[in-house]
Amino acid sequence: MRKIFFCIVAIAMMTACGASEQELFDEGVKSLEKSEFSKAIGYFDRVIEKNGSNTSAHNAKGVALFQNGNFDEAVVSFTNSINIDSTSYKPFFNRGNAYLEKKAFKEAVRDYNFANGLDPEQTDIYYNRGLALLALEEYEDAIMDFDMALQVNPNQALVHFNKAKAQLGNSDPLGGMESLVYSINLDGENGAAYYLLGVTQLSALSQKEDGCANLKMALSLGYGDAKTWVDDFCQD
Repeated sequence: MRKIFFCIVAIAMMTACGASEQELFDEGVKSLEKSEFSKAIGYFDRVIEKNGSNTSAHNAKGVALFQNGNFDEAVVSFTNSINIDSTSYKPFFNRGNAYLEKKAFKEAVRDYNFANGLDPEQTDIYYNRGLALLALEEYEDAIMDFDMALQVNPNQALVHFNKAKAQLGNSDPLGGMESLVYSINLDGENGAAYYLLGVTQLSALSQKEDGCANLKMALSLGYGDAKTWVDDFCQD
């Protein structure tokens, strides 16, 4: 009876009493949801030991590695998942996110394109691809992606903010200022948005009063880059 009881407890704890592939995977997901990333990786590794063709386990392991900041290893896991089954957008999207963190922007765009082709209804793809395109200074394409994200939910302060950066990069200060105002209205604590708005008002339109007011607001929110502009252009 003690032996049977031990095995029942051990199965519940996912130790070595014959836990199934699905049980191990489910425990890995639970650990992932609890932000116990190293523990989750251990469970997913055990799933892969049982079945190296479990594409979901490779993808989930990649997510755990990504959340743990191990972006190179995450890329490997997502690639393993893709090599097993290239019909799901998820590992392409996830690998794109890992490349984005690694600042490998061309590779990120490539994977987001694959993910978008597999499931164009996944709107997170548009925003993340927009960030990669912005980093590549492909401003018009970035604006298109940010607009797609805003069609789904217009109340996204960061999307408006990054769209503004793309518009300013695309020599559209009026459009950029409009997007910055939207961003600030949705999130009045974004010092970078006040800073960028103030700089644009001063440099593009010579709007000293409004520009200085926004630069001072940015400085009050802890955005230190605003100090030079305030000191140079906003002293009475």
